Amino acid sequence: MSSRRNVLVPKGVAPLAVCVSLFLLATACATMPSQPPTARSSDTIILLPDDQGKTGAIIVSGAGGDQILSEPRQAVTVTTGDTPREPFIMPRKEVDSLVGPALAALPKPPAQFILYFEHDTTRLTKESLAHLEEVVRTIREHAPADVSVVGHTDTMGTKRYNNRLSLKRARAVSALLSAKGVDLASLEITYHGEDNLLVPTGDQVPEPRNRRVEVTVR
Repeated sequence: MSSRRNVLVPKGVAPLAVCVSLFLLATACATMPSQPPTARSSDTIILLPDDQGKTGAIIVSGAGGDQILSEPRQAVTVTTGDTPREPFIMPRKEVDSLVGPALAALPKPPAQFILYFEHDTTRLTKESLAHLEEVVRTIREHAPADVSVVGHTDTMGTKRYNNRLSLKRARAVSALLSAKGVDLASLEITYHGEDNLLVPTGDQVPEPRNRRVEVTVR
């Protein structure tokens, strides 16, 4: 009887799984067996950190018991009909060999940026203007990328005015990105006015953190 490791790769608190099932085939006898051979699948589950280095935890269940994986590169082998074996830490080189190509093929996770504006204007603050190059670099790294540009305001002024202002802010950021070489066709421009506050406030409150554009790169 022979077996090979199969890989189930969870990432972060909400694990991402990649699994390929192999089978343990019964060795054929020289004479005709009285019963057909049975096939049993065997999987090795590995817990990996996310791109931020954080590791969640999973429970691996099998016949007769459970095992908890909660450490980076912790693994356990499960064979159909058996209790999961004792967890072990898989060497980094072996993890890279088993799942490296699969992880490399995954799309990059979405990146989000928040750019803030001066009061009642479409001018970015100095701090946010300085972050614009990072936004452009991320868009290029994700190419071909889908980019959403969403404008927001605080609760100063009327709702109608804020809707127009948030749209102007989204368009202003899109124009800045376009000037730096980002294709306008890749940008989706929307606006929420004062309807989706980052910091909940009452009406007519000049909250700087609500005067923003959120850029999401996928």
